[in-house]
Amino acid sequence: MLPSDAPWDYLVIGSGIAGLTFALRVADSGRVAIVTKDRTDESNSSYAQGGVATVWSPEDSFESHAADTIRAGAGLCHEDVVEMVVHEGPDRIRELIALGTRFDSHLTGDAVEYDLGREGGHSRRRVLHAGDLTGQEIVRALSVAVRRHPSVHLLEGVLAVDLLMDRRAAQPTCWGAYVYDRATGDVRTLRARATALCSGGAGKVYLYTTNPDVATGDGVAIAYRAGAAVGNMEFFQFHPTCLFHPQAKSFLISEALRGEGARLRAPDGRLFMPGYHPDAELAPRDVVARAIDHEMKVHGYECVYLDITHQPATFLAERFPHILQRCRELGIDITREWIPVVPAAHYMCGGVVTDRDGRAHIGRLYAAGEVAMTGLHGANRLASNSLLEGLVFGHRAGTHARALLERDATAPPPMPQWNPGTAVNSDESVVVTQNWDEVRRTMWNFVGIVRSDRRLERARKRIAMLQEEIREYYWDFLVTGDLLELRNIATVAALIVRSALMRRESRGLHYTIDYPERDDAWRRDTIISMSDS
Repeated sequence: MLPSDAPWDYLVIGSGIAGLTFALRVADSGRVAIVTKDRTDESNSSYAQGGVATVWSPEDSFESHAADTIRAGAGLCHEDVVEMVVHEGPDRIRELIALGTRFDSHLTGDAVEYDLGREGGHSRRRVLHAGDLTGQEIVRALSVAVRRHPSVHLLEGVLAVDLLMDRRAAQPTCWGAYVYDRATGDVRTLRARATALCSGGAGKVYLYTTNPDVATGDGVAIAYRAGAAVGNMEFFQFHPTCLFHPQAKSFLISEALRGEGARLRAPDGRLFMPGYHPDAELAPRDVVARAIDHEMKVHGYECVYLDITHQPATFLAERFPHILQRCRELGIDITREWIPVVPAAHYMCGGVVTDRDGRAHIGRLYAAGEVAMTGLHGANRLASNSLLEGLVFGHRAGTHARALLERDATAPPPMPQWNPGTAVNSDESVVVTQNWDEVRRTMWNFVGIVRSDRRLERARKRIAMLQEEIREYYWDFLVTGDLLELRNIATVAALIVRSALMRRESRGLHYTIDYPERDDAWRRDTIISMSDS
């Protein structure tokens, strides 16, 4: 049941690491509502296996972490943002530990030593982890703290529909959002003095993804419709190793296995990665994903294999207990057998454009985590920098929002209640199912790991047609959760295609056979907004 229409101080859309961090940062200064469309712990953050990267060891340095991030980002990282994030990372990790996050560690004498992993693109061991369920452990600790705070109210099963906008001032301003309650079917008006988009990624825009079902790009879509700038949407990261098994849906095989020496093999046992990059399996993700894609297409393989059988069974049971157990449930013993893997859509490097404090180009609107384009990732995210970004920008955005509200007591203006017009209940739900499937298949077939102008143009035309069908359906029938998510993935799909057509080079995660080389004339962010349409 949604609360009354009395305004909130802070509205947080999403309950991953960025949203929970933001909420904790502002909780002592006002009333906070967190809306999340599923359970609080159902987010991309919770499914992050590998860990969180930060400078923790005396053998490591901020300069090294920054250099690795910039190298992976293929020339598009904002270097000032990279420096800021890597320097602030250790403090955010200490706060997590103080909240009770249980990273893997051991005692050396009387001192606690944290176990540090290494992943692709990293030149040092700097990835703190909790087995192979790091995201789940961090979300657990943050959720406990949030639930204990009397000023924070968790509203589960609630979807954001659109932002509440006041366009009368020189700068358009956000004052909350219309939200849909799955339990009642009602759309309510939640006004707030500051709103934070922390809604995560958009992996469900593709047919095959490592993401959970909630990852439908809602934050990017509603921010774009409100007039916010969106950037670098062409850079969608495909994780190289998703488990290939008919009974496994979206099960990720962590990059940390390759950090511990796992090798990629063709079905005949051939090690193919040394032919693609000098770092072989530890090359950046875009390189590894394209190599696997190329091997599969050239040779007609259904999948390739990840081999970690050289590691002792005891080590695998301790370091990767979740992956070991899940594979055994499916009849694969990773201590003795190779793991069948394929690439799958994994992480959205673009998103709502923000500054260093997480501010969008709309007044009183913030964005943090995967939904945001902060400049940290550039054209390709370095492994395990995603949780770090969510922590740093959730904290920074919360700090800025708190200061804003403490010096400015302006209350939200009256906003119109949701008006369904002449919409009626739908008796044609098959339309939603059909269009959902078409969007995702179109994106997988034409806007995947390797692209071309011809494929992108086909995708643009088909998605535009689908958007028109969805638009008509949206206004004719009462909204449902499935319809809202379909509307959003179609919007995000169109933004990805439009951005990809604009970039006439290959860089990072965007590879096109029409422009196969990097061209520094295009060394700039791809920024689009409704006003450009």
